[in-house]
Amino acid sequence: MAPFAKPESVLRRADELIAVGQHAAALEALHDVIISKRSRSVPLASLEPIMLKFVELCVSLRKGKIAKEGLHQYKNISQNTSIATIELVIRKFIQLSEEKVQEAQAKADQITLDGLDDLEATETPESILLSTVSGEQNKDRTDRAVVTPWLKFLWEAYRTVLDILRNNARLEALYQTTAHQAFQFCLKYTRKTEFRRLCDLLRNHLQNIAKYAHQPHSINLNEPESLQRHLDTRFQQLNGAAELELWQEAFRSVEDIHNLMTMSKKMPKPFMMANYYEKLTKIFMVSDNYLFHAAAWNKYYTLVKTQNKSVTDEEQTRMASLALLSALAIPVISSRDNGYEVDESKNKSHRLAALLGLSRSPNRAGLLKEALSKNILKHVRPELRELYNILEVQFHPLSICKKIEPIMNKLAEDPELVKYVKPLHSVILTRLFQQLSQVYTTVKLDFVIKLASFAPPFNYDSATIEKFIMQGCKKGELSIRIDHATQSLTFETDLFATDNKNVTDGPVLQSLPADLMRSQLTRLATSLNATVNMISPEAIEAKKEAKKAAFLKALVGMQEDHKAALERKAIIERKKELIETMLARKEKEEAREKALRVQAEQEALKVRLAEERRKREEDRIRAEQEAIRKTESLKLAESLKNKAGVELNDEDLENLDKDKLVAIQIKQLEKEKSEMAARTKAIGKRLDHMERAMRLEERPLVAKDYERQQKADRVYHEVAVKAHYEAAVTKHTTELLLKKRMAKILDDYRKVRSDMEEKREEEFAQKREAARVRIEEEKARRIQLYRERKAENEARKAREEKEKAERAAEAARRAEEEERRKAERDAQAAKERAEYEERMRNLDAIAAKQREKEAQIEQRLARSTTGSAAPVTPPKFVPSSTGGEKLSWREREALKKAAAESGEAAPTSAAPAPSTGGYRPPAARASEVPRRAEPATEAPAPVRAPLFGGSGGGWREREAAKKAQQQQQ
Repeated sequence: MAPFAKPESVLRRADELIAVGQHAAALEALHDVIISKRSRSVPLASLEPIMLKFVELCVSLRKGKIAKEGLHQYKNISQNTSIATIELVIRKFIQLSEEKVQEAQAKADQITLDGLDDLEATETPESILLSTVSGEQNKDRTDRAVVTPWLKFLWEAYRTVLDILRNNARLEALYQTTAHQAFQFCLKYTRKTEFRRLCDLLRNHLQNIAKYAHQPHSINLNEPESLQRHLDTRFQQLNGAAELELWQEAFRSVEDIHNLMTMSKKMPKPFMMANYYEKLTKIFMVSDNYLFHAAAWNKYYTLVKTQNKSVTDEEQTRMASLALLSALAIPVISSRDNGYEVDESKNKSHRLAALLGLSRSPNRAGLLKEALSKNILKHVRPELRELYNILEVQFHPLSICKKIEPIMNKLAEDPELVKYVKPLHSVILTRLFQQLSQVYTTVKLDFVIKLASFAPPFNYDSATIEKFIMQGCKKGELSIRIDHATQSLTFETDLFATDNKNVTDGPVLQSLPADLMRSQLTRLATSLNATVNMISPEAIEAKKEAKKAAFLKALVGMQEDHKAALERKAIIERKKELIETMLARKEKEEAREKALRVQAEQEALKVRLAEERRKREEDRIRAEQEAIRKTESLKLAESLKNKAGVELNDEDLENLDKDKLVAIQIKQLEKEKSEMAARTKAIGKRLDHMERAMRLEERPLVAKDYERQQKADRVYHEVAVKAHYEAAVTKHTTELLLKKRMAKILDDYRKVRSDMEEKREEEFAQKREAARVRIEEEKARRIQLYRERKAENEARKAREEKEKAERAAEAARRAEEEERRKAERDAQAAKERAEYEERMRNLDAIAAKQREKEAQIEQRLARSTTGSAAPVTPPKFVPSSTGGEKLSWREREALKKAAAESGEAAPTSAAPAPSTGGYRPPAARASEVPRRAEPATEAPAPVRAPLFGGSGGGWREREAAKKAQQQQQ
């Protein structure tokens, strides 16, 4: 890339290039300056003239992509500093593009006029010849060649500007202005396709507003000014769609306007809403939706009547007539259907009602009732007032067609009202069949056709009548059976059918049998109630008294409810104050959190901007690499394209990459190599035959040619030897002369040479001495450096040795501490072991003493029970920690029972243990109780054996016995 130059120098250089006609080079120079990173630090006062010259060159050369890239870069540079300069450059870009289109149109008109040589001649030979091969006229071909490229460029300019200015609140006004200019472009040149694309582009930009709301300077639709601008643009879009008759796009524009009005906190201006409803009437009329067409006319008439007080009587009559006639033209037969289409139709109706600002779907009766409530009949045309009376008030099936025919003729003459004639005929036919079903049971088909005879071209035949009846029967609005054998219609009546409000919507001649059947119980109840009131008037008085009591009770309840409401109001006020306090506290907390969040967002924005800059740089490098790759691929493709046998079109040149092109080149080279080998083989074969033939022919001539060659060689040799001798003689003579001349300066040469050698030797000695000195200095420096490093290493080793000694001392100290702790643990374990053995010896002594006492008890029991045959099991004793014994409560109870039976006191314990003056266990205390001994009279009850089946004693005794047995063994 070329070095960055000053903007003023680049601008002068561009002017010089333009002066000599090199516009492309000037554009490239300006483009390099604009897209350079260093241009971000250039003042806008210096960069603005460059941008103006840049867009001028882009427009003149029709370089739309380069202009888009430059405008994007300039917007990123100046959007935070100056918005005015962006607007200036973009307006200049649009203005130049429009001027080029006007110049192209003028040029095309001039070319067309210059092509007319003879104004009186209708056809020229050239035009006749050209018309045989092309259907285009001369003007069309001229416009296609001259005007169309500039129209395309202008359209791309609009799209580029809208893409650059999108979602930027500072540039929103210019964005809306450009959108209006693009709409005018589509309307001026009748560009329907471009209009659809423009609407889609604006719709995508509107959807992306919420998606990129976090970006700096993004558009906020909650602001009234921004929302009003978008509404103005959408209304302009709606008008353009209606003018171009793009009704589907107009409906989508209406939906966009409704969505924006839903977001808005205030309604648009009345004239804008009037335009909105007027366009809806056209859209619904084109889609044959007469119900919502009438609803839109009703909203439009109401809005104009209430907001515009200066409307003329003629205009009010026209609007009132259209509102009434559209309501009368609504088909009586509904559009509902069976199956899954019901939900779809309902959703569609709710959606259309929302566009009109209605809470529910309208109906025919409601629209007529609302129109009459506004006294619309006073302002309509007289024939429409009469039409309303015939259809809705005085409808009679036998004279309807004769009465309505002159009115229909007047409507057919008005181009604005003729579109309602056909739906009115449908309403008349529906009313005709509904009221015929109220009077007749069976009628002839000819009679019905005669009744439905309208003036041409609106007359109906039997097939049309039958199709209409089938459609009404399918919708459930009619119940007619056609008999083709007798050419008659039978009106079927279901006495138990549900009430259909559409059938009884109009005037009723007489009640239907189904109505009479449905209301007979109601009529009977009314008659019986009147009879009861006549027979017993006391019931009426009782009802009045009950009503009076109910009113008094309601009055008392109302007062209580009033008091409760006041108390509830006070509670609500207190809660409200508490909630307001909490909300204020919450708002402060949210404000603090918002400040923290804003700070975090700013930090994140800085990080994101840095990341975006990095990504842009990577994209730029990647784009440059891609451009280089494409350039190389294009050069390779061009070289392949110039070769014979390789066919590459422009699409292949754009789609193929370098690897594929190299593969094609290799394939082509292999093909050429194989072709060359085959061609060489054929040529060699042909040359072999020619060579053989030539040798056969030249064989007799070779000997003659050899003799001739020998003579020629001998002559050439003689001449060459002679020339060589003469040249040697000449050279020798010349060299002798040169030697004689050089001998004169030989002494001077030797002197100069010796002087130079001495001088060079002195210089060499000086340089060698200087080199030796430098070597000694370097050697001394390196020795000193080595000594310093050696001292540092020795100091480091000393520190390491010291640290190692300290670590060893620490380890020895820790080992010594560990040994000490281990010795303490061993001593503690030995002490615990000795205590345990001492405790076991005490337990063994206690066990031995207990066994002796048990033996004494057994002897005592044996003496007390000498007359008993059954041996008595000694009771179980519980040893105490002090050496005393105690009987369990079960054993004491058994001894008491045995003593009671034998007539003597039960022993309570063994011999008392010696008192120590301290704490005494229960066994020791029980042993101090005096024992009473009485003679036994009879044998006591047997005492319970030990719990564990042993001879007595606990687990300690058993363990002591085991140890004693082991010691004995």
